[in-house]
Amino acid sequence: MINIKKFVKNAIIEDNGRGDLFFDVAPKGKFKARAIAKDDGILAGEIYAKALAKTEKFDCKFLKHDGDRLKKGDVIAELEGKASILLSSERTFLNMLQHASGIATMANRFASKVEDLDVALLDTRKTRPLLRDFEKYASRIGGAINHRLGLDDCLMLKDTHLRTITNLKEFIVKAKKRISWVTKIEIECETFEQVQEAMDAGGDIIMCDNMTPDQIREVVKFRDENYPAVLLEASGNISLDTVRMYAESGVDALSSGSIIHQATWLDFSMKFD
Repeated sequence: MINIKKFVKNAIIEDNGRGDLFFDVAPKGKFKARAIAKDDGILAGEIYAKALAKTEKFDCKFLKHDGDRLKKGDVIAELEGKASILLSSERTFLNMLQHASGIATMANRFASKVEDLDVALLDTRKTRPLLRDFEKYASRIGGAINHRLGLDDCLMLKDTHLRTITNLKEFIVKAKKRISWVTKIEIECETFEQVQEAMDAGGDIIMCDNMTPDQIREVVKFRDENYPAVLLEASGNISLDTVRMYAESGVDALSSGSIIHQATWLDFSMKFD
């Protein structure tokens, strides 16, 4: 919760600036309000909104919870507190819920396409700067699994890395002596020849990047016959229209940046009783 508290406090500071100008003239006493969904979707952001309520000292009771399906008109939460506090918190409270719920909704749309298949749906590091924890949390709520949270999670050798390496097998031998014993090495491949080289060199995960489903099926067959312990991930051109097709290729996982960077905020509003 430490990162969430820090995130919430910074969000409040950003919006309040030198202080809400309404504060000194706000009516006294406690008021009640409701957060209402104006779109259908999946709710996310509850734990951040609750942290905001605790920080700003107003009561907040959620009637819907992270992962719940929302319908337009649903009351998401009931709030009670000083008018000055509720109103100065309104935009930050809604922004967090709308942003997170948009990502959760997009992740759920992807996940529903492949829920009957034995494949992992992964997000990517294509997140907004300083919002990675928040956006990847929302992605999980919607049904995706987090890929790397950062460069320290897994040694991934993308095409740009590979251009700096002259002997892949020697590099991987050296890398496995330097990184944590439990850390995997993933290698991005665009051709079948690269796949063969990467598996022979000792890669733990092969990312089939921008390959067609038919090309990936060839890779799956080769892996099954020669390197059954290697995991396969498909990436590139994974959209709502293609995710099912790629999932049926036999890979272990699919990754798509669209889960986060193409998500559209849901529309919520706050109404005072």
